[in-house]
Amino acid sequence: MDKLSHDLTASLDDDHLRNLAWMEQSNADVLVHSAEIPGGYVVPAHSHRRAQFLCVVAGVVLVATVRGRWMIPPGHALLIPRGLQHSVEMYSDVTMRSVYVFSDEGLAGSPEPAVLEVTALAHHLLDEAVRHRRVSDDAHRAELVTALLMDEIGRLRARPLGLPFPAHPRLAALCRRFVDGPSADAKIDDWAARLAMSRRSFTRLFREETGVSFSTWRQQAAIFACLPKLAAGLPVTQVALEAGYDSVPAFTTMFRRMLGSSPKLYLRSREAA
Repeated sequence: MDKLSHDLTASLDDDHLRNLAWMEQSNADVLVHSAEIPGGYVVPAHSHRRAQFLCVVAGVVLVATVRGRWMIPPGHALLIPRGLQHSVEMYSDVTMRSVYVFSDEGLAGSPEPAVLEVTALAHHLLDEAVRHRRVSDDAHRAELVTALLMDEIGRLRARPLGLPFPAHPRLAALCRRFVDGPSADAKIDDWAARLAMSRRSFTRLFREETGVSFSTWRQQAAIFACLPKLAAGLPVTQVALEAGYDSVPAFTTMFRRMLGSSPKLYLRSREAA
C-alpha cells in the first residue's frame, strides 16, 4: 500500500471510529448519517446497539455478517439488526445514507437482515433528515421529517436483491467475476471444474456458503447486475443480450419470476413512486 492509500485508509478508519463514538454517546432514538466512501475500502467488523437501515444511493456495497453476505445495489437498503457483527466493503465508489434506531419499535425489532426497495419519498426524506443534522434550523420540522421517514421505511417492500455472497476465497472470486459479466449459460460443471471439485462437492459447498442453490443465485446475480443498467436507461434488449440471454422474452420471464413484473413495469413503478 502506498503512502497516499495508507493515509486515506487511516482517515476513513478515524471517520468510522468517530461515527461509532457519536452513536454510542447519543441517547436519541433515531440518528441519521451520510457518507461518501471510495471503492475498495472495508469498514472493519463492528456492531451497534441500534438497528441500522443502510441505504445505498450510488455504487455497490458488500455487507458481511455471520448470517451471510449481501451485495446491495443502488436504490436499495439492508436492514441490519442491532448487535449483529458486520463489515462493509465498498465494491465501487459509494454514497450511503444510514438510519440508526435505538427504540424497540420498528426497525429495531427485526430479527434478520433484510433487503428493502427504497422509494423516492424515502430517498428525499433521508436527504432532508441529513440536512437537518448538519443545519439545525428547525427542530420541529426535523422531528416531523424523522417521524415520516420512519413511517415510510416501515412500508418499504422486501426484495430478493441482497445477493448472498460466499466467504470461500476462490468461490467468491468466481462470483465477483459473474456479477461483473453475468451469463445465462453459466454451468455448475464449469464452475466446479475451475475449483477442481466434483459437481456434487461443488453443489454442497455453494449451498453451504450462500444458503441458496447455484441456479437461484445465478438468477439473483443476473438481476443484480442488470438493474443499474436498466435504471440508466439502456434498452431492455441490450441489457438482456449483455447478460447472455438469447432473447428478450427469456430475460423478461426470469425478471418477472424474481421481481413480479417485467423490467419496464418494474422501472415504471419505481419512477411513479
